[in-house]
Amino acid sequence: MRIDKYISSCGVATRREAAAAAKRGLVCVNGKIVRDLSAHINPNVDEVSYEGTLLVYRKYTYIMMNKPSGVVSSTDEPGDRTVMDLLDPELQRIGAFPCGRLDRDTTGLLLITNDGETAHRLLSPKKHAEKRYRFTVDLPLPRDAEERFLAGIVIDHDELCRPAKLECEPDRLGGTLILTEGKFHQVKRMIAALGSTVTSLCRLNFGPLSLDDTLEVGDWRLLREDEIALLPRPTNE
Repeated sequence: MRIDKYISSCGVATRREAAAAAKRGLVCVNGKIVRDLSAHINPNVDEVSYEGTLLVYRKYTYIMMNKPSGVVSSTDEPGDRTVMDLLDPELQRIGAFPCGRLDRDTTGLLLITNDGETAHRLLSPKKHAEKRYRFTVDLPLPRDAEERFLAGIVIDHDELCRPAKLECEPDRLGGTLILTEGKFHQVKRMIAALGSTVTSLCRLNFGPLSLDDTLEVGDWRLLREDEIALLPRPTNE
């Protein structure tokens, strides 16, 4: 890997910034100053320091965020604050993106990564990755809501949803819902088909990942190694 690509992949600088730093003697490989960043290194063996800091290379980065309400699940949305704006600057430079979307007013688990293949496997309709939500509504849900969801509810008069597991609170003004698909505004549309309106919505699980209950709304952390090991891999691995 070229040295400038290695540095940019670590998120500490763009290639142009790295080149400028190298001219000032601020880039070292294995303890020696280098000024030509087009040279190649082995990222698994060679040590690179940038402005005195030893860099840690990760081919892929996985970030768990407890998404707050009011921000958009996008890398760039003119005029809007996005989930990427909540990350440290170096993590905004590695080509990461939200794995799927949560509505602006929906909170909870959002995976952000630069691993496109894993994101595709998590989002593929063929994989039926489970997504679990906690919700509240304005009007009590009907007594047969669980059975209707399990049978596959019809939204907008003609669109059939896959069977979903609904568990209502005793007052039927909230509960949890497990989906295996990701239609546009699906939870809100399913609840609307029952005559109620969602007043709050939080995603608790996405595929094999569970929201860290120590993460405050708006906070994030890198996935642990045991969580990364749970992510779907190609079938030939």
